[in-house]
This record gives sequence, structure tokens and C-alpha cells, in this order.
Amino acid sequence: MFAHEFDFELPEELIAQTPLPERTASRLLALDRTTGTIEHGTFTDLRRYLKPGDLLVLNDTRVLPARLRGIKPETGARVELLLLRRLEGDRWEVLAKPAKRLKPGTVLAFGEDETGAPLLHAVVQAEGEAGLRTVEFRYRGIFQELLDRLGEMPLPPYIRRRLEDRERYQTVYAKHDGSAAAPTAGLHFTNEFLDELRASGVRTAFLTLHVGLGTFRPMTVERVEDHVMHAEYYEVSAETAAMLNETREKGGRIVAVGTTSARTLETAAARFGPGKIEACSGWTDLFIYPGYRFLLVDALLTNFHLPRSTLVMLVSAFAGRELILKAYREAIERRYRFFSFGDAMFIYGTDGKR
Repeated sequence: MFAHEFDFELPEELIAQTPLPERTASRLLALDRTTGTIEHGTFTDLRRYLKPGDLLVLNDTRVLPARLRGIKPETGARVELLLLRRLEGDRWEVLAKPAKRLKPGTVLAFGEDETGAPLLHAVVQAEGEAGLRTVEFRYRGIFQELLDRLGEMPLPPYIRRRLEDRERYQTVYAKHDGSAAAPTAGLHFTNEFLDELRASGVRTAFLTLHVGLGTFRPMTVERVEDHVMHAEYYEVSAETAAMLNETREKGGRIVAVGTTSARTLETAAARFGPGKIEACSGWTDLFIYPGYRFLLVDALLTNFHLPRSTLVMLVSAFAGRELILKAYREAIERRYRFFSFGDAMFIYGTDGKR
């Protein structure tokens, strides 16, 4: 299987640069993977496709203002760090730019206090591949407060406009700090719409997957099977595990909100088996592409993704490559908005394997 099989032409003007004023104002493309039927509406039409007893599973990770811009004090050269994950204490794995001259021992400086002294230092400790570095931060005060003051929201590189309201790159239910990117399928929900769904008999459960490097790193190999996913940390609580098992036992559908929720659910199912989920945490590098058999996810809410990306491969595994590419062609013809701040897609129906 080859990456070019998941390529398509996307007009640049369809890449959404800013979020809509109202979260639920997005459009919704609903795809029945059983019949191939495609329907078009607005995001709140999702209520038509959900049923009492369905379990909506949402990723409650919270995005850190993880992009730091600073300098190398010895030369004045500008540098940028994207915080990917905390290792322990003040040591972090980061994606550095430009990384070529950031050797172990290099000191970086960020921000200034009233005397002109840096507010935050980072010392490079180790080099990794493709721009990865391990750094240790040194500072006075509270790191999170400094990060809130100095950091920027790590918007994907295809979004070139400045985000005025940081909270629009957070879901309304974001809770646990740790992501380098938002689980964007959840950006369409408001608390009011979630309450409306709950009132109709749809239940909600939360898990956590801290989105990391995989979101920013494109696939560089042509043979799909050669790609290696960057591991991301996940947690499934005892309460969510019980709700998943109960939903499966009673015949309800498990609806993953976003590819991050889907990967976490499938990781847990592979660990314990469908209907036997237990509270768990760990690191997942699960790579889902066509040929994968889903164990737990019955329906998927997602945004529209980049050509040749692992996310297009995941949704193609769920609905079939030809059907996904057909739906994407129709979305492009109808001028849907793509990527993080774009419109939504709901994939439902059965694949006939369960």
C-alpha cells in the first residue's frame, strides 16, 4: 500500500484559516459506510444520526501554549521550540527549529523581565532525529505561568493567521493539560449542544490522549507499512471503561469524537478485548490504515484531513479508501472548509464484520 493512493487535489482556499464565530455553525457531511449514501447539513444535524443509548466518547486533553520563540544569547539567532511532552521534572521532548546548530550544551533564552534578563532558559541535553531535542528548562517562579505568558498556541503550519482567542483552539470540555495540538473534531461542540444530546438519551464519556508529534510530522515514506507513529500518552478512567462495557453489552454504539479518541479506544480494545475494557494508561503508537479491523468504534466524527496523511488513512480504514475519496471529492466540490478550523464529517453504518 502506497501513500500516493491517499492523495487528492485540495484548493488552498478551502483550508480554513480562522474558526467560525459559532462553534456549531460548521457544516456536516454524513457518510453511511454501509450504503455509500452521502448527506449534507449543519453540525447540529448530528442529532439526527445519534440514537438513545449511543455513547459519545470525547478526548478531554487541553492544549498547552506550547510554541516558544526565543534566541541563542551567544549569537542572537532566533529559535523556536514546540513542546511535545514532559519527560520528568523540567525536562521536555521538543521539536526545534532550526535544529541543526542546537547541540547538547546549547543555552536558549525566552522572554525578558523588567531588567532585560531572560524569564526562561532552556539547555539542550540530547539530539534526536528530524529536529527532536531534549531540553531542560531553568527559571524562577511557576513554569505553567511562564508558559502561559510566553507561549503561543501551536497552530498547524497551514494556518497562517493569528488566533485572537486562545480558547477557540480548545474544546469546551478540555481539562487535562498536555497536548501540542487540539483534538479538532471536538471543537464543534458547545456545552449547550452536548446537554441537548444528553437530554435525548445520548451519553457522553471522556478519555485523554495528549496529541503529540504525529500531528505535525508528515509521512515521508512512500510505502505505508514503513511509517512509524510517534507514541502519545493516553488514559482511560474506570468510569469510562464501565460505560464502554455497558454500551457494548446493551447494544448501543460507541461513537468516537475524533481520530485521537478512536486510536485510544482501539488501543484499549486491543489490550483487553471489546466489552472487557478496564481503566488503563500508557503510550500508544497504533497506526490504523486500510486492512485494520476496528474492535470498539462503531461510528466516527472527524474533520477533513490532509492529503497523504495518516489521518486520511485512518478514516479510509473505517469507511474504505474509495468511499472516503469520493466523499472528499464531493466536499471539495461543495466548498467545505478543511482541517483544524474546518467542517465535520460523521461516518456511521456497519462494515459487515461484526
